[in-house]
Amino acid sequence: MKKFIIILTVFVSISQFSIFQFLRIDSVRAYSVGDVVINEIAWAGSGDASGDEWIELFNPTNQKIDLSSWVIVDDGSAEYKIDQGEIAPHGYFLIEDNEDAVSDLKADALIPLSLANAGDSLTLKDSAGVLVDKVNSSGGAWYGGNSENKASMERIDPGITNDEAENFGSAVSSNGSKSSGGSVILGTPRSANSIYGGSGVGINFNDETLTGNLGETVDLTVGISDAVDLYAYGFEINYPSEILSFVSAEKGTFLKVGNTETAFYSSLKDGKEGTLVAGEARLLNPPKGVDGDGELLHLKFKIISESGEGQIGFGAGSFVSDVQGDIVAKFGASTVAIGNVLSKLSSVKDLKISNGKERFSLKIMWEVSDKLVDFYVVKKLMPDGSFITIGETEELYFIDGDDVQNSGKIIPNVEYKYQIIAVKNGAYSAPIDVLGIDDRGLKGDNDRSDSVDGKDIERLARSYGSNFGDKEYDMQKDSSFDGSIDGDDLIDIGANFGLTY
Repeated sequence: MKKFIIILTVFVSISQFSIFQFLRIDSVRAYSVGDVVINEIAWAGSGDASGDEWIELFNPTNQKIDLSSWVIVDDGSAEYKIDQGEIAPHGYFLIEDNEDAVSDLKADALIPLSLANAGDSLTLKDSAGVLVDKVNSSGGAWYGGNSENKASMERIDPGITNDEAENFGSAVSSNGSKSSGGSVILGTPRSANSIYGGSGVGINFNDETLTGNLGETVDLTVGISDAVDLYAYGFEINYPSEILSFVSAEKGTFLKVGNTETAFYSSLKDGKEGTLVAGEARLLNPPKGVDGDGELLHLKFKIISESGEGQIGFGAGSFVSDVQGDIVAKFGASTVAIGNVLSKLSSVKDLKISNGKERFSLKIMWEVSDKLVDFYVVKKLMPDGSFITIGETEELYFIDGDDVQNSGKIIPNVEYKYQIIAVKNGAYSAPIDVLGIDDRGLKGDNDRSDSVDGKDIERLARSYGSNFGDKEYDMQKDSSFDGSIDGDDLIDIGANFGLTY
């Protein structure tokens, strides 16, 4: 009897060991090159301390990945080992030399780093020692970054797995994160890179250059492009609080497609000027998203400074998600240039406007103010009273027509207002205004058939009651150009009904 018990015990123990080993081995995942990439490197430290070094990893896959016991090998010898941690799908993993290297973000791993300004080779390996990514494998000069302004080195497209210098560059903007002494980092720790050029939806401001004067209220819209099944978003929008004061935030119409109810909230972060937190989600179960382009958020700021310049951008907490979870996005930024900053550069001169070669277009022309101007910004007054950037050009003219994004749809005999701003080395001239009318046609002829008839009534009726920013709104039908398709536009049809151009 005792022998039987001993044999049975041994059998059970061996069986348990075998099953345990089987389960453990089965749970090990084989990783491939590009499953996780070295996405951003702050090899130059910060303006506060050279030791403010950090490395950001990015997971371009749809699965979370356990990074426990993964290592980054520096110049083939030194190892930066990740003891434990996970990286979410389309998520980031921030390795800091010290907890204050990025003082407002908690590190995912604290590892003493020693990155040479002259350049290092970095190799990422999984827990089994399999190569997953490599950057600057020659060990020569870094592909990007800057030791003077302390810009980080950013990856352009995480989908490109080859170690190519052309796929990296220097950060051009910040997500608002701070280094050890409180200085703003020229980089984007734990968020989309400022030079990101891979696939994904686009999140941008409607105006790349925000200008104005003390006391004025300026408008800014956050738009989305190429969305697929978008379900929710959350933004941290950083703005220069010494120049702008937050006034209001209103949700756009994009997520409300089909009269879907949404939850929307906005507030200053911790009640302090400088960062706006906003979020919205569709209240549908099961979840169903929205495709296409549209407007997510409308912002208003008041200018509180006579002069200054800065940047409005998206912070590290910003995200967009589809019905499955967070997705990859390309986040844009807007430059703020106020008051005396504008006077550093001469304005354009001899500004004039005339009919374009094609009907329903206007040609704006000007003379050079400075032979070394980099380019010119063209703005247009929209029906809601705000100026938006409709183009940038190095030429001394610009044609506003139907091929201009967010503009065009010129209505005959409506007066349009434009601004031209010269830009040189990041400085902006004061805007110069010009007014123009295309007189080739009839007001009320919203289908451009050269006659005002029943078809124009039908087309207007399909948008009647809509306002600028609504999905149903069509600028070509707003002959009063006041931001609403209403009785005033019907009056224009009635005044010219039956006439032919």
